[in-house]
Amino acid sequence: MGRIQTPTPRTPLPVGNVDSTALAPTDVRTELLSGEPTARTRSRARERDSDAPRRSAPPPRYTVSDMPPEADAHVENTDEERLPPGLHPLELADGRIDPDAEKVVRRLVRHGFEAYLVGGCVRDLLLDRAPKDFDVATSARPDDVRRLFRNSRIIGRRFRLVHVLFGGGKVIETATFRRTPIEEREGDDLLIRNDNVFGEAHEDANRRDFTINALFYDLERHAVLDWVGGMPDIEQRVVRTIGDPVVRFREDPIRILRAIKFSARLDLAIAPEVYDAIVVCRDALGRAARPRLFEEILRLMRGGAAHRSLWLCWETGVLDVLLPELSSYLADATDESRPVFRILSALDRTTRERGEALDDTVLWTALLMEPLREACDGARDRVAAAQDFLEPIVERLAVPRRIADAMRRIIAALPRLESGRAGRFTKTALYPTAADVLAISQMARADLPEEDAESAAGIDPEQKPARRRRRRRRKPQRPEDAAGSS
Repeated sequence: MGRIQTPTPRTPLPVGNVDSTALAPTDVRTELLSGEPTARTRSRARERDSDAPRRSAPPPRYTVSDMPPEADAHVENTDEERLPPGLHPLELADGRIDPDAEKVVRRLVRHGFEAYLVGGCVRDLLLDRAPKDFDVATSARPDDVRRLFRNSRIIGRRFRLVHVLFGGGKVIETATFRRTPIEEREGDDLLIRNDNVFGEAHEDANRRDFTINALFYDLERHAVLDWVGGMPDIEQRVVRTIGDPVVRFREDPIRILRAIKFSARLDLAIAPEVYDAIVVCRDALGRAARPRLFEEILRLMRGGAAHRSLWLCWETGVLDVLLPELSSYLADATDESRPVFRILSALDRTTRERGEALDDTVLWTALLMEPLREACDGARDRVAAAQDFLEPIVERLAVPRRIADAMRRIIAALPRLESGRAGRFTKTALYPTAADVLAISQMARADLPEEDAESAAGIDPEQKPARRRRRRRRKPQRPEDAAGSS
């Protein structure tokens, strides 16, 4: 289904159809290293397939041309209307494409499959950013990819992917083209519960969430393939959904958080219709899987754009759904500087300075530090007060108990840490994490005036003890002076 028939197909290589357990180790090694099937492989393949129905031949590559101007770039293509992709020639400088990802693509192509670089790596290259990782999409099935790469493993239950492993822990994720399944949905329930359906390249592009993430890079032609109108959005630096944004967000509410993440992290605008759909569909986040919500909130904070990400969440009302405790605190804050956003700015600076994301416990404690302080003020048992505050958040977002327990212990110990009375806490395993939280808190108060800094630390200037005036000691009289006076 992922292979495309044309009037002049190439002769298929039998490698993808041969059971690797039926080959001698030397045949497999020779075939994989040379890229060509051995004579023994061909004979065994003919014997095995003699009584079996012949499988369809692997397709040649797409013939691409410019997208017709009358085509709507943001409307999904149907099986009846298969438009060719827009072709945008692009020569990338040497070294910008990971050599191991290039090896994966070229080996798949050499064996008759379609294969492209896809997703975030293409987007980042076009935005002149260094991709964090490289992903590959191909017409090859997972078992075919596994046979071609001995250094690989198949993962996933809901949808099988192949991880091709290289030195230094590098992983090239290789996925078979997918398409949006045709399901019978009741009423207004558009939530996608199953997308484990193989498809073709244009279907894989159209099932993705945003136009900037649906661009394919063809290493053979040195060109970007665009079925969804993503190149104009890259040039205009705008986040836009593929198709109706309301439908897309109701299909998968996590896309709301992804739109905010891309806007904040990549410094992109959000298309007006997408922004309006975020506001309209924000309540759908309550139907999303709780572990996915927890992970996406962390992703908002890991990339050095936590301040802008959480501001957009608050501005659009998304924070009212995810963290109403924090949203209420921000709504009640009268200080224009809002210490929460100062803390998030300090978190972003620390992330950029270190060049890597901070520990998850640090991120969550920094995010909820101010409302947690408020909840613990005046409490005899600060640990219990923090636990009462965190309990509904743990339930709503599936926060691991490991992180929640660490957060309440850090918040309970924070006043002692700020006053320099850490004591035995410095010998605990949690102290390095607490020290990061303390450093972020101090950085957030560093630029504040003295009174504002004291207020941020929980000190009321009006209740500070008055400074005691030192009494001046009277100078004792000498005996002769005393006698003269009498």
